[in-house]
Amino acid sequence: MMRQYELVERVKAYNPNANEAILNRAYVYAMKAHGLQKRASGDPYFSHPLEVAAILTELRLDDATIVAALLHDTIEDTDATRDEIDALFGKQIGALVEGLTKLKKLDLVTKEAAQAENLRRLLLAIAADVRVLLVKLADRLHNMRTLHFVPPSKRARVAQETLDLYAPLAGRMGMQGIRDELDDICFRTLFPEAYETIVGRLTRLRERNVDAIADIQSGFEERFAAAKIPAAITGRAKKPYSIWRKMERKSVAFEQLSDIFGFRILVADVPTCYRALGVVHSGWPTVPGRFKDYISTPKENDYRSIHTTVVGPGHQRVELQIRTEAMQRFAEYGIAAHALYKDGLGGNNDALARESRAYGWLRRTVELLAEGDNPEEFLEHTKLELFNDQVFCFTPKGRLIALPRGATPIDFAYAVHTNVGNGCVGAKINGHVEPLVTELKNGDEVEIIRSDAQAPPAAWESVVVTGKARSAIRRATRAAVRAQYAGLGRQIVTRAFERAGKTFADEKLKAFLHRLARASVDDVLAAVGRGEMASLDVVRAVHPEVKDDRPPPTSLGMPAPANGWFGLEQAGALRFKAPGVESADAPQPSIPIRGLRGDLPVRFAPDGGAVPGDRIVGILDPGQGITIYPIQSPALKDFDDHPERWLDVRWDVDLSRRERFPVRIKVTSINEPGSFARIATVIGAYEANIDDVRMISRSPDFHDILMDLGVFDVKHLGAIIADLREAPSVSNVERVNG
Repeated sequence: MMRQYELVERVKAYNPNANEAILNRAYVYAMKAHGLQKRASGDPYFSHPLEVAAILTELRLDDATIVAALLHDTIEDTDATRDEIDALFGKQIGALVEGLTKLKKLDLVTKEAAQAENLRRLLLAIAADVRVLLVKLADRLHNMRTLHFVPPSKRARVAQETLDLYAPLAGRMGMQGIRDELDDICFRTLFPEAYETIVGRLTRLRERNVDAIADIQSGFEERFAAAKIPAAITGRAKKPYSIWRKMERKSVAFEQLSDIFGFRILVADVPTCYRALGVVHSGWPTVPGRFKDYISTPKENDYRSIHTTVVGPGHQRVELQIRTEAMQRFAEYGIAAHALYKDGLGGNNDALARESRAYGWLRRTVELLAEGDNPEEFLEHTKLELFNDQVFCFTPKGRLIALPRGATPIDFAYAVHTNVGNGCVGAKINGHVEPLVTELKNGDEVEIIRSDAQAPPAAWESVVVTGKARSAIRRATRAAVRAQYAGLGRQIVTRAFERAGKTFADEKLKAFLHRLARASVDDVLAAVGRGEMASLDVVRAVHPEVKDDRPPPTSLGMPAPANGWFGLEQAGALRFKAPGVESADAPQPSIPIRGLRGDLPVRFAPDGGAVPGDRIVGILDPGQGITIYPIQSPALKDFDDHPERWLDVRWDVDLSRRERFPVRIKVTSINEPGSFARIATVIGAYEANIDDVRMISRSPDFHDILMDLGVFDVKHLGAIIADLREAPSVSNVERVNG
């Protein structure tokens, strides 16, 4: 275990002005606080925060970060308090330690929810001070280095969490050295056989190619010497986990990988990077599609380098990375290599966010992910944001938008702005209108076509790949469905008040919300629209003297229909009417629900459907919406005891639109070749759709077929049934109502 003076010497080696007194005080305080606590390995627990501090000295971090590393488990695992740490070490260090403290008591059902809440808390602390992240990654790295002491059941869970969250987070912050080590330990833990196989093949491949690698390196050195470009050239091997991921992603064998070995060329400055590139490309043929300039267009984590692949000496494919020494330091240490920390200005996060794309990305991500999603969604979206195989696209004005590989124009629209995504109706890619599901490629120019009348369909959620887009679509869908239920509920409640001889007003209802246990008027209306609350309960909340005077149901459980309720009209919608008798000369207003093919909470009976011309009834299904049944449906008997769920409805369709509606028929046909073809020909001649077909019974002479059709109305259906009955191979046709 490292001694007190050794830690101080390590810090003073890169920071001669280090505060020796606070480092000594933190060492002693943490050692006493952890006392006789032991780790799974049997070592004193204090060895862990000490090793975390040692890792951070390798990153040359400031005094406050080293002190926070020493103290990071004190609030969580000892009797130490935030107030005590504030008093001894200052509020800045106290805030860092508290940001690293997990929530001990979480009243949550699932482990995923608890994990997500702790992650949310950590990310919010990181957004306030990035040094929290640096300590957390060092903490996780040391825990992973000692993972073999942990029980196997816990070992796999910790490794998977690290692989899913902390390793990608280190990568997004540009800390590739830490990410590589975390990936390696996780891979070895979770997939030991695959790990051993790939490491063995790498070792044998390296032994076979020692001379070839040396020849290639000397060939490059000679070219650069001739061009008078000082360059340090080193070979590198792809990491085992990277090899395995590429084999899985591209479904290729180990022998098919061409970039297992590569070379890194380090030069003095950026202009020399491009001179070196010229030497490489003028000396050897390039491999098409394998050139990437991350100097002019850095990655989101601030990574900068030129990547190219050439057919080098010996006719072998060689991958090259050309960068400066400063770029190399940043590629290894990422945000920890930032000059602000070297200058001792660790608390200046605003300046850091301006200069660091990676930290700016993190703060924007935290802001987006914190907008009201439940814990499991937060965890899902965080994972989506962390994996960073990227494509770079442009707006028509030249703004660069970095997106994950596989992103669509919908992802692009939401990356520009949430309102742009919500209003997206189309996209032009490189000047051509393309489907919104088109996968974007590097360099695409994307123009989003918008409409203020557009709302994002719920189906988009399964198309997009970014957490921001998925979260925004989910919120918009919830808001739209809630608005639909609230709109339906408002009209139901308004008519309930009218039946009681009262006038409904939002202001009146607000004063009595406590009686309904709802926080807002919209909550009440949405509950009524979903069928979770009876409209009469709302009336009685405001006017307790009102009694239930609704007429009793008929034998089928529905009020007697008024004149004209089920006739055909021309308005392009179903119109719903609340239960109650109305006179012919004083009709009550109906409730229009439009767009049955959209996301409205209205559906037809699942077993049989309904078509214009049917006498129909609507049933409120709590939490699902309204189901439309034909009046002859046997399923309506199930609702005899729930008259409050019945809504009288009438057709109100635009005949010119020729819209099809669902219906089910059963056809008994002679069992002979070509009989079904003749049935389908009759249906097709009437321009009806066959949506589903099922054989329900079969004998040597006949078979029964259930067919779900799309027809225009009852007359259309009647003509189809009449013609089918005339077909020589058909014994019988009847309509089926579930």
